[in-house]
Amino acid sequence: MDQSEAKKEIERLSIELNRHNHLYYVESAPELSDFDFDVLLKSLQELEDKFPEFALDNSPTKRVGGDITKKFETVVHKYPMLSLSNTYSEEEIQEWVQRIKKLSDGKIEYVCELKYDGVAIGIQYENGHLKQAVTRGDGAKGENVTNNVRTIRTIPLSLTKDYPEDFEIRGEIFFPIDNFNRLNEIRRAEGEPEFANPRNTASGTLKMQDSKVVSERELDCFLYGVYGADVASGHFETVEKVADWGFKIPSTKQRYIEKTSSVEGVMDFIYYWNEERKNLPFEIDGIVIKVNNYFQQEELGFTAKSPRWAIAYKFKAERVTTTLEEVTYQVGRTGAITPVANLKPVQLGGTTVKRASLHNQDQIEKLDLHLLDDVYVEKGGEIIPKIVGVNLDDRKKSAEKVIFLETCPECETKLIRREGEVQHYCPNENGCPPQMKGKVEHFIGRKSMDIDGLGVETVDALFEAKLIENLADLYELTFDQVVELERMADKSANNLIQGVEASKEIPFEKVLFGLGIRFVGETVAKKLAKSFKNMSAIRSASFDELVNVDEIGDKIAMSIQAYFLDESNCHLVDRLEQYGLQMKIVEKKGASTKFEGLTFVVSGVFEDFSRNDLKGVIEENGGKNVGSISKKTSYVIAGDKMGPSKLQKANDLGITILTEKDFIEMLNSSEV
Repeated sequence: MDQSEAKKEIERLSIELNRHNHLYYVESAPELSDFDFDVLLKSLQELEDKFPEFALDNSPTKRVGGDITKKFETVVHKYPMLSLSNTYSEEEIQEWVQRIKKLSDGKIEYVCELKYDGVAIGIQYENGHLKQAVTRGDGAKGENVTNNVRTIRTIPLSLTKDYPEDFEIRGEIFFPIDNFNRLNEIRRAEGEPEFANPRNTASGTLKMQDSKVVSERELDCFLYGVYGADVASGHFETVEKVADWGFKIPSTKQRYIEKTSSVEGVMDFIYYWNEERKNLPFEIDGIVIKVNNYFQQEELGFTAKSPRWAIAYKFKAERVTTTLEEVTYQVGRTGAITPVANLKPVQLGGTTVKRASLHNQDQIEKLDLHLLDDVYVEKGGEIIPKIVGVNLDDRKKSAEKVIFLETCPECETKLIRREGEVQHYCPNENGCPPQMKGKVEHFIGRKSMDIDGLGVETVDALFEAKLIENLADLYELTFDQVVELERMADKSANNLIQGVEASKEIPFEKVLFGLGIRFVGETVAKKLAKSFKNMSAIRSASFDELVNVDEIGDKIAMSIQAYFLDESNCHLVDRLEQYGLQMKIVEKKGASTKFEGLTFVVSGVFEDFSRNDLKGVIEENGGKNVGSISKKTSYVIAGDKMGPSKLQKANDLGITILTEKDFIEMLNSSEV
């Protein structure tokens, strides 16, 4: 795959994955399957790893969850609720085990758990009493559903003995199958539509305003992950300990959780539950495997979106046949056009499937799709379905061949398809409604300006009322204008205006990222800001100056120059500067470039710094942190309990090993 094909494919996958993330987490109404969702996500991750310059600023790979609804108070997680990397391959589980062995010292034990198909929850206890319960949300922020969680009888309101004063415990809330079936029997008798599956119903129930209804539905929960308290040396031992406090935990007798020291033990657990899951009183969609020892977990660390010390194996599902009724088209933020198959509703793995992405014109032609075709749809799990073929033997004589549209479905602008690319685009960047809204939605996002009080629905309302046309218009909004919007109370209007005003203090690199320049993702924006220091320098930078920046390739450089050659974009940036947004980098006090060009490996436990603090100081002074020791490593900062194999490797390669004291002296020295 060449660069232009990779760029197009990354954009297509990102648009599709973001839409289904929204359907699954915000609307609790998934249309497609977990298996195909994870296949697409993995494909996107592989492409981004190979072509990092093309990774979109709102890539689903960075996204750990979904958006936050406004029905409940939004709470920032003290400890982020990250998702796990997924696989459907036994070989990848074995590769993960081998990778763990290479990265961690000493004997490794694994904990195997059921992957409950429910709703992740974090519950805070203070002095033995339930204080607050928060959903996963987007991983950084969730919804306060404390009143509803209190109705779940298996979650203790007060603890029994030997508990920490202040801690958080996490687990999964789910809808037992018998209770779910009983609820559907009642709805069927009353002539009401039945719910599709236990997982979605549990999610919807937990967000209901009336806690009495929640209580009547009898949700259940397993709790097992403790944060903010030092309970035991390993995950398995902690799970056993919290049972003493009064929590319902996964049963070892029923093999809901198991500890093993071998890959054979892991695979035996997977094989067992692949067959026995149909006999469980609740639904699962896979198995979670974790490194047991907490110190080894800390050593292994995290990627941007998931822990390295855990992985989820997900069970595969089935294939069904349904009818293609219509093909519609969606317009993404970048103008990319995605065709969507609208299907005759069909049940697949507990989900009602109504739609599937068709990717592009080439895919439609490859399948030789006709309207009213009987199509084969596959899925494995509960999110994204995929059309894998057509039953040509039963094609109806009246079936019409699907012809890709020529004009934008939103603004009727003639579509373009660049040479060597598979995607069609609407070039009406500043006049096509979905593109205009998409730019604003990107700008206000958590990774960009993180404007409180603004969400997708509010952006839609602002456009509908013609109060904004672009992201700069946000800074001209007044309370009197905003409060007139439908469903906008005084408090919400004040929050929005205050959130917009507060965003003027957001650092320059996030402002740059928020502009939505093609190929300028979060990391690229940071590198540009660090190299050029201010917006004026970036605007006037030559092609050669841009590509001389680390990890800035030809495509990114050309995209940046093209952006600032557009007068409307320059006017937009000028307005943002006029409104007081940060247009230059603010150096942190004590920061320097003394570690420029140096790479560090930080390993072990330290007295004065945490490992994250050390890494932060290294980056603030121009250095680079890496996870493993190699010939390119400049220094190893070794703390207590550093693994002997890492120490030996550093010595074998002749790498300088620093103690914490050595590093502090180096930091304070005038020379390195």
